Amino acid sequence: MQYLGEIISLGVACSWTVAALASEIGSRHLGVFVMNVWRMALALAFSMLLMWFFTGSPLPLHAGLRAWCWLLASGVIGYFFGDWCLFNSYLTIGSRMGQLFMTLAPAVAAVFAYFMLHQTLRPQSIVAIAVTLTGIAISVFDKKAIPSSGKNEGRLPLSGKGILFGLGAALGQGWGLVLSKVGLDYYTAGVPPQQLPMMENVLPFGANLIRCVAGLLCFTAWLLISGKGKELPKSVRDRRGMAAMLVAVVSGPFIGVGFSLMAVQHTAAGIASTLMAMTPIIILLPSRYLFNQPITKKSVAGAVVSCIGVALFFL
Repeated sequence: MQYLGEIISLGVACSWTVAALASEIGSRHLGVFVMNVWRMALALAFSMLLMWFFTGSPLPLHAGLRAWCWLLASGVIGYFFGDWCLFNSYLTIGSRMGQLFMTLAPAVAAVFAYFMLHQTLRPQSIVAIAVTLTGIAISVFDKKAIPSSGKNEGRLPLSGKGILFGLGAALGQGWGLVLSKVGLDYYTAGVPPQQLPMMENVLPFGANLIRCVAGLLCFTAWLLISGKGKELPKSVRDRRGMAAMLVAVVSGPFIGVGFSLMAVQHTAAGIASTLMAMTPIIILLPSRYLFNQPITKKSVAGAVVSCIGVALFFL
């Protein structure tokens, strides 16, 4: 089918939009830590079932100690720190603005890849970073984009805490991605050459399984240390919160990740990555009806410019 990869990529962007909106609703009902404990547990369960179906084992058997260490570190940085910041950004500035800040993740990944993997930071990448920052700035300084309470006149429409959470989310995802790359390389190197062609498409799911282990352990430990462990069994009674959490898990870590891998099999990685990065544009309309967030010319322009900045990384 012609343009199958492009169609799948747009579907992934829509799936991640649903995940962002559902995550905002779920976090408001369940709380960030309870939401993420359930989210990581179910994502881990889905990943183990998938690995068992394709490899006959629920665990990535060929992942050695180095692969586990790097991928666990990626889970701590990406899932625990990054998602903690992301979900708190949803609560403070909304999923629409939270996703806009996430367009900085490729820039963060490029910078960390430069220092950790010695990959060249091309002039085009520097331009892409500048364009992405410009798009975010357009939206951040748009006072009509966020409903005002009347207390923020003459200041930024977004709270400083919300902006820091957004930046932290991008930092966690970008840095976590580079750590995942290192861990996945060690994981791939441990697979016997004769089995590699059959397992090549499954390896990212095995790597994500290890990252989910780290995320689940960190979120659970923090929930218990903070003395809020009793909130976990109580959360089952919140039907709307649990339903939102299930939608977030299925549309994000499960469908989103799976179909993003399928997209790059049917079209160029640059095209797929660009189309999948359109979530900040797609989310504008549903966030208007779900959360009463106004759609302004500046908010649209900021989202478009940020997506163009992401596209420049891959063109």
